[in-house]
Amino acid sequence: MDALDTFGRPLRDLRISVTDRCNYRCVYCMPKEVYGRDHKFLERRELLSFEEIARVAQTFVSAGVTKIRITGGEPLVRRELDRLIAKLAELDVDLTLTTNGSLLPKQAQGLADAGLRRITVSLDSLDDAIFRALNDVDFSVERVLDGIVAAAAAGLPVKVNAVIKRGVNDDQVVPLAAFFRERGHTLRFIEYMDVGHTNGWRLDDVVPAKEIVARLDDAFGVEPAEALYRGEVAQRWRYTDGSGEVGVIASVTQPFCGDCTRARLSAEGKLFTCLFAVRGHDLRALVRGGASDEDLEAAVRTVWGGRADRYSDLRSAATTGLDKVEMSYIGG
Repeated sequence: MDALDTFGRPLRDLRISVTDRCNYRCVYCMPKEVYGRDHKFLERRELLSFEEIARVAQTFVSAGVTKIRITGGEPLVRRELDRLIAKLAELDVDLTLTTNGSLLPKQAQGLADAGLRRITVSLDSLDDAIFRALNDVDFSVERVLDGIVAAAAAGLPVKVNAVIKRGVNDDQVVPLAAFFRERGHTLRFIEYMDVGHTNGWRLDDVVPAKEIVARLDDAFGVEPAEALYRGEVAQRWRYTDGSGEVGVIASVTQPFCGDCTRARLSAEGKLFTCLFAVRGHDLRALVRGGASDEDLEAAVRTVWGGRADRYSDLRSAATTGLDKVEMSYIGG
């Protein structure tokens, strides 16, 4: 029997963070002034092992999960990640991964060989100066594009995500769309979100999805496409000339809490039922405390069964001060 929350939303998607570390310091996620030399990241012993992750993942599959996404931090900084992919590939799920792409050139083929089915790469600008300013560690656009090429060459279908912030990279909407539709990769624009407290989020910095779609329509012509499944995050739009599609994720201006089917597992084994959650539920303690698989599944079902999260529906001045988990910790 599928696990259902208090609003009848099933548990379908599990996002697993394998590390809280990243080789970028993106200003909207891991700003240097917070994540500098003195920041205390998780110790290796605190992280779930690959064997522990695989065991917990199986528990979620038993509760109804059909899709698993590996995240971070930057997941590719965790050593021998292909070993975990091979373990998870044995489960009956759609297995995918989100990465900043900088380490893909060397790892794409190994990930594909291990059983990864798809990959999502984050790239917020094609302008090198803008991109270097956003990642704040002087990584070039070319390095990410090389990763995308490597992933495609390894047989991995690629999607590209771009977070759009007013006055920073909103002039990149049309250039990004033009570039990736020519290469056959689906691009998804994401509204700048108020995850955590370190990124200095302001509503004025958000470029609404409607505005993004209007720019795309003016430049290329687009028409709405039907969602592929319940809980699909992106609104899909087809290019009217038949050259593919583009998506927008509008969690700020057009919340989709009513169809949210996603749970998140942090790198040290805490279960979060919302991207904007205040606290997580410790599954590592159960795993390392000798709990049976049945006990683990019961815990997951209990947590999900009590879930009443709908932060984006309720977003207001009253939610601004909540002690939300940081994006870099939970993996987006």
